[in-house]
Amino acid sequence: MAILTDLKDPRIENITVTYVEVSPDMRRAKVHVSVMGDATKQQLCLYGLQSSAGFLQKKVSKRIDTRYTPRLHFELDMGVKKSIEVTRILNDVLPMASSEATAPDEEVTPEETTDHTPS
Repeated sequence: MAILTDLKDPRIENITVTYVEVSPDMRRAKVHVSVMGDATKQQLCLYGLQSSAGFLQKKVSKRIDTRYTPRLHFELDMGVKKSIEVTRILNDVLPMASSEATAPDEEVTPEETTDHTPS
């Protein structure tokens, strides 16, 4: 929540933290983020996050009670972008497949569509 509320860097906007990987010794944390926008905007946001990593580590250290505070490293999560691309591809392919499925070669009679299971 500190990313959204406490950071004043204008480069950091339209960001979502997708997941965080913490090393077993709790010394490193890889923060995966999704940034809306083009590649330039994404890189600027990553630079802004990396420059504010110390401030965010201090916030984390106040919230967790451990010997070490993990060093934050930010990475761009391409999962959201890839899922949007897969959805676009499926929408291009599926209308053709669904039109083939809805145009059967032979007609179905009402007797074939009724359920004949015993009650």
